[in-house]
Amino acid sequence: MKVSIDWLRQYVDCSATHLELVDSLPMLGLEVEESGNQSSSSLEHVVVGEILSKEPHPEADRLSVCTVTVSEQGEPAKIVCGATNFVVGDRVPVALPGAKLPGGFKIKKSKLRGVASEGMMCSAVELELGQDNEGLLILPDNPKVGTPVSELFQSDVTLELEITANRGDCLSHIGVAREMAAYYEENLKLPELKISAPVTNQPTDQNLIHGLSVETENCPFYSLWAIRGVKIGPSPDWLKTRLESVGARSINNVVDITNFVLWETGQPLHAFDAQKVTQQSIVVRQAMEGEKLTTLDGVERILDSKMMVIADSQKALVIAGVMGSIDAEVDDSTVDIILESAWFEPGNVRSTARRLGLHSDSSQRFARDVDPSGIEFAARRAIDLILEIAGGECIPEVVVAGEPPRGSRVIQIDQSFVEEKCGFSVDPGILVRSWERLGFQVEGTNPWSVEVPSFRSEVDRPIDLVEEFIRIYGTSKLTDCILSIPAIHRENDPSYDFFDRTIENLSGQGFQEVCNYSLRSGEEIKNWFPQLENEKIGLLNPLTADHTHVRPSLLPGLLDSLANNQKNLNPLSQVFETGRVFQPGPRGNVELLSVSFALFPHSVIREWKETDELDFFDLKRIIHRLFHGTGISLPKKKWCPIEDSSPWQNKHAARIGNVHQNKIEISSGIISLALSKEKEIRGPVLAVEIIIDPILLSKKRKNTTFQPFSTFPPAIKDLALVVDQNESAEQVRSSLELIAIDIAKGKFEVDPVTIFDLFSGKGMPENQKSIACSMRFRSPDRTLGENEVNAAFEKIVEKIETNTPYSLRT
Repeated sequence: MKVSIDWLRQYVDCSATHLELVDSLPMLGLEVEESGNQSSSSLEHVVVGEILSKEPHPEADRLSVCTVTVSEQGEPAKIVCGATNFVVGDRVPVALPGAKLPGGFKIKKSKLRGVASEGMMCSAVELELGQDNEGLLILPDNPKVGTPVSELFQSDVTLELEITANRGDCLSHIGVAREMAAYYEENLKLPELKISAPVTNQPTDQNLIHGLSVETENCPFYSLWAIRGVKIGPSPDWLKTRLESVGARSINNVVDITNFVLWETGQPLHAFDAQKVTQQSIVVRQAMEGEKLTTLDGVERILDSKMMVIADSQKALVIAGVMGSIDAEVDDSTVDIILESAWFEPGNVRSTARRLGLHSDSSQRFARDVDPSGIEFAARRAIDLILEIAGGECIPEVVVAGEPPRGSRVIQIDQSFVEEKCGFSVDPGILVRSWERLGFQVEGTNPWSVEVPSFRSEVDRPIDLVEEFIRIYGTSKLTDCILSIPAIHRENDPSYDFFDRTIENLSGQGFQEVCNYSLRSGEEIKNWFPQLENEKIGLLNPLTADHTHVRPSLLPGLLDSLANNQKNLNPLSQVFETGRVFQPGPRGNVELLSVSFALFPHSVIREWKETDELDFFDLKRIIHRLFHGTGISLPKKKWCPIEDSSPWQNKHAARIGNVHQNKIEISSGIISLALSKEKEIRGPVLAVEIIIDPILLSKKRKNTTFQPFSTFPPAIKDLALVVDQNESAEQVRSSLELIAIDIAKGKFEVDPVTIFDLFSGKGMPENQKSIACSMRFRSPDRTLGENEVNAAFEKIVEKIETNTPYSLRT
């Protein structure tokens, strides 16, 4: 936001130079992004000249040849000019040869269509003294010929401030001046209102407002004021100068006044031509779906029912809080005015401006919450200026609907709290004066009751009062102290522990962790998970087009990471991510925990020895190690081919479990080659996605117990079993292990049974396969004898053939 230092000084007597202000304002939280000199002091060789004669150019119909005197003793100069808004005797700025105008334009003697020109008569725009480019700048009050133009205009400096979202009160000159007054311990001088406080009344034929109706909850308070008999015309120079200092364009006196009050107080106003308001009746309502309105910038806007408008009985006149329409604008024919001063819900104005792509000075302020107690002040200030500049008669009755949404609030705070947060002892007197300098009312003596005015809506907690004290006290005055950080006690969070163990485990297996945004684009989710097309979870007001939905999976982000590293030739081939995903469930949308990892099946580094490509069974090995390390049991289910293949390559991926039924679901295989190509990845990508319901982690983990290894050698027995082709290897292994443990109970111990061979094909019965397993028997206190091991082994074989569908392969 632009502010004029000269304008600021109207409200606070501050002797600080603009350079000192540039240093002090950031201490108050108002960052100065840019400062610029708005005076004409740099306009060297630009002086006051008087036009002595004006003759037509002999070779050009649209040019004139003027005789201009630029000094009391020197010879008059001949200057060719294209403007038409002057007469002989006018005094205008003249740029002499050698002058360098703003923008780098150099003036020198030249010929225009065959006639010599010894300088240039200038407009306000050419000298950056205004925005009027319709002709020459006619200087008022007949200044002395030869006077440097820079001496005629008061020097001013404008500052470009970065106002944070919570400081809407500083989007005005009075707001910034209030901060300056607090910092420099000066008094704030508000404009004196001349018009008396109005009487609230109902709409009548006598007050120009025949009806007012508010039909939406987005407008808690709305007021209308009426002025008869105004005369529309150009604004006085002081008003134009004020607006030009902040980059605003002068339109006419009434519109300029409403803009001036906006920049002065921060309260947006809107003036209607009363005769253009049908039946002079105002309705505040939500727009109708598809309703059209042409705004003051000449663009037709299509509205929807989430937007609020100010309308008459036939049409919408204003997009509430954003911009008016051309249908009721104040122009040269306007005689009677209806002035709006209101409070609109910030969220509605912010949403409307964003949806329309229409951001104005008004919407910026309404969206950050204007001061409810300033609504009447701003209206009365504008009416004072209208009566002074445009004339007319104010009807002393204001028509209102609703009540201002809030007043001041009281916060209780004591000295010990302030000192605890500041880290040093605070003098109570300094503390109270700091708050009072900001306009807060303080009552009591430790603890204090601090009344916060309505214009500071963001100050609503004791900690906010501490921050306000530090701002005014000054961070430069804070004493150095040893940093003391209390230990943070973390509650037992199963999901945190699970992620922590997962990160440690996968890092130990050679993976590198990545972190991606939890928001993805709707188009990406549609391509990767077409089964979720009608159930993907979107944001109501996404900030960007590629972050519109919460992620249902970590896989797209992992491939982004692999693609980025492959593109930049980084030797990163194994990545993993932990986080939360969001999916539709049987009873609505659910938040789930997810661990996913992805890798290339081959090494990305050129090696002297060829290495084997990784496959599905390597992924299973990584999964088993992960679950063993995290203490979670794998579901005792059979791996099944993934039918809804996306985002997996068809017939090259499998899944075990179902997160909604078993609280855990694991998918493993090759990512769809088409999706990998879409991410610009060369070659296939292996991936695993583990999705866990947090409820699963809430179960108490078994305590791990340690025991010494047996120092005696094991006895090893191998056997091969013929089983059905569809029988899972895990089912065979676990059945054999249970039988072995049962037979050996009370005699010796059995280590976990392992599988070391799988065979099918020639020599095997049809639809049969062979699974070879190894069993290890041992005792903690002796070496097992061959006879007892063989006896146990024979009983195991006998029980297999009797109690299972398996047979011993011979």
